[in-house]
Order: sequence, then C-alpha cells, then structure tokens
Amino acid sequence: MEFKLTSNDFEGPLDLLLHLIAKNKLDIKDIEISVLVDQYIEQINQFKEYDIDIASEFMEMAARLIYLKTVSLLPKNEEAEELKAELTGELIEYQICREMAKKLAENTEGFKTLIREPVKVDIDKSYKRTHEKEILMKYYFEAVGRGLRKLPPPVEAFNGIVHKKIVSVSSKIVVVLRSLKRKSKVTFKSLFEKSETRSDVVATFLAVLELLKDKRIKADDKDGETIITIDKAG
Repeated sequence: MEFKLTSNDFEGPLDLLLHLIAKNKLDIKDIEISVLVDQYIEQINQFKEYDIDIASEFMEMAARLIYLKTVSLLPKNEEAEELKAELTGELIEYQICREMAKKLAENTEGFKTLIREPVKVDIDKSYKRTHEKEILMKYYFEAVGRGLRKLPPPVEAFNGIVHKKIVSVSSKIVVVLRSLKRKSKVTFKSLFEKSETRSDVVATFLAVLELLKDKRIKADDKDGETIITIDKAG
C-alpha cells in the first residue's frame, strides 16, 4: 500500500523542503537546486491530483525555486548565488527553530509549565544568529499545537495578502513587449531593474516564460548576457 503525503503534514514550504532534503540526503549548506525543485513541483502536483487545498505560500515557493533554477543556468550569475544563500539561511534557521521547539515540547507538561534543572552550558561561538523568545514560542506552538489550526485565523494573518499589491503576469507581458517595441532588444536582467517586490519579480519572470513558449520573443546569449528580442519567425 503506497503512502501519500498531504499538505497537512507540513507546516509550510520550508518544512516540505527540509523533508525533501532529508529524503534525498542532500547537504543543506550546498543545496542541489535541480533535484530540489523537480521533487518540490512533483509534490505540489500530487497535492492537486488528490484535490488537496494548497496554501499560497507553497505556490510562491514553487515560483521562487523555478526562478532560482533558471538564473542558475545563466553564466556567471551573482544573483543566483545570492538567492541560493538566502534560501539556505532560511532553511538552516527554520531547522534550528524546529529542533528547539521539539525539545521544548518534550520537556513541558501541557502548555503552561517548563521545569528544567540549571546546567552549565558551553557557549557555541560558531553560530552567529540570535532569536527572540517570541520566535521560539511561535515555532513551539506550531510543533505541538496542531489543534490551533481549527481556530479562526487572526487578522494579522491576512496582512500579507491585503497589504501587498498582487502583480499579474498579463500586465508584465505588456511591459516586456512595450520595452522591446521601444528598444528592439533588451537584456534579460534589465527587465527586473524596476521590480520593487518579489511578486513583481515572479510575474516578470513568468511573463518572459509565457512569451518564449508562444514564440513571441526569443533569448540569445551574447558576451555573457541573455539578450531578449522579438521573435520574427514566431
């Protein structure tokens, strides 16, 4: 009997990524993006196949991984290294908080008390990050308070949706085509220069992919840069 994972098994996209890293025995400090993104997308498609509701944060991470995989294929791309380092840092920090929350859960009686005899602790000077107690408490409740999911979400949970401007892919398709109408050719990197939010970057990237798929534009490498032009043969 084959066991199928559901989205309820994961606290969020970082939790799913850590599961895939452990499953494939990857080095969290040197992630193989090509392996990770393919299996992440496969898992998301599995959620859809079984009609499981997928939170928007899972889809946002999927777009983020696809973009990272794409820029990693470009020659001498510093942005790819920066994005990979950012994701690695988030995964390491999340893993530490999750492990700490698990230890707290093992040594607590309910949610009210924590009893621990004082012990001498050697300071680990190799780790430079610091964590506020509110963050540790947040991950503690996520680890042991699965029942809290049944409660109505707080108003703050909608701030990321209501307060952030959603950028549509269709609007970015218009922007890309207008840029090519004015200049006849542009660099791939220049298309993102005016992007102010992650949603803006993702929408621009998906717009380029859509135009390439429809053969309305083409991309060529020249002197280490990707040049975008109108595909006259399309």
